[in-house]
Amino acid sequence: MTPRVLRRLFNLWPPFLFSGIRVLALADDWRYARVRLKLAWYNRNYVRAHFGGSLFAMTDPFWMILVMHGLGRDYIVWDKAGEIDFVAPGRETVYAEFRLDEAVLEQLRAATADGARCLHWFDTEVKTAGGALIARVRKQVYVRRKRRDA
Repeated sequence: MTPRVLRRLFNLWPPFLFSGIRVLALADDWRYARVRLKLAWYNRNYVRAHFGGSLFAMTDPFWMILVMHGLGRDYIVWDKAGEIDFVAPGRETVYAEFRLDEAVLEQLRAATADGARCLHWFDTEVKTAGGALIARVRKQVYVRRKRRDA
């Protein structure tokens, strides 16, 4: 599947579509993604700020997908853990960006070269268009090289 097709599918996927989440960019080389969450009546909480579940959901699949495509078919990649730190109430449209550096991929390849597993944390900031920090999200990704049967 190409990044362009996956971006379109994400934008039609009910958990994103009905939460106001939109994937704005998914780079052709799988090294970058940008996601937007608009504030609407259906995704605000009791105090009229972004629902925390929507803030987390907008960041959920991207590190796993970028790493999976960055490493290729010889690797098993899974989401292992996640956490979110709410910094300020989000009362306007917010954005999250994901940039996967080649150095991180090389680090993962080296750590798993002998068949060992590697758990790597990725950090993402959710911000307004003006740059105000709304939340910090951490995702832990499990990576292991696939075993080759003799």
